Amino acid sequence: MNINYQKVFILAGVVLLLVGLFWKWISKIPFFKLPGDIVIDRPNFKFYFPIVTMILISLLVSLIICISRKF
Repeated sequence: MNINYQKVFILAGVVLLLVGLFWKWISKIPFFKLPGDIVIDRPNFKFYFPIVTMILISLLVSLIICISRKF
């Protein structure tokens, strides 16, 4: 399997650029506060495990990789 690393780096750069440009609006999306994320908040202790958010990010990255392999 021949991986074209130049395309991967260019795609990653474009994605980071777009995230940086639209961060003002992206930060308002209730990511990391989704139903199913585990939050334990007690005095002097806060535990946060964003399991649903990690699953969604994994699906998104997998979709991007799948689409990028076709080009």
